Amino acid sequence: MKKMTKMLLGLALALGVVSAQSAMAQKDPDVGGAPMYATKTIVENAVNSPIHKTLVAAVKAAGLVDTLNSAGPFTVFAPTDDAFGKLPAGTVENLTQPENKATLTKILTYHVVKGKISSKDLAKMIKKGHGTATLTTVEGGTLKAMMSGNMITLTDEKGGTANITTADVFQSNGVIHVIDTVLMPM
Repeated sequence: MKKMTKMLLGLALALGVVSAQSAMAQKDPDVGGAPMYATKTIVENAVNSPIHKTLVAAVKAAGLVDTLNSAGPFTVFAPTDDAFGKLPAGTVENLTQPENKATLTKILTYHVVKGKISSKDLAKMIKKGHGTATLTTVEGGTLKAMMSGNMITLTDEKGGTANITTADVFQSNGVIHVIDTVLMPM
């Protein structure tokens, strides 16, 4: 099947039906060993990621499934299960209680930016900002993006940092960048 896909893609490139850039964007990356498909939404892909079970449960508890399945586009900085594991014991369980839905929603939407921002776009924004790019989240707060070697690091409003460990996981309604720490709004 992969050989057939490559052959058809090569033919499409040769005929000029698709550009090399769009052909590269069609490659479906793996996250945590699970394939992510550019034709699926953020939620449809996230539920299949073995390293985003906590995030998916939190999105469901916050009632954000329909939003992240909508047309968007969105850029999601998606903390892994290990990232949630860095939080103090009991934090996730407490946040997913119905009485804490507003706080959970605030934290989750702090990880979302309107638009489809690739890592190349982020790097350009950082360069244009003389080393720092300020991103406004759906929650209304800001994240600072900076380069740390070849890696993009995000700093939240409390001074916490997260690294993008897997960039440019394109979705039908945006892009996911996997991060190693949960970011916190004020």
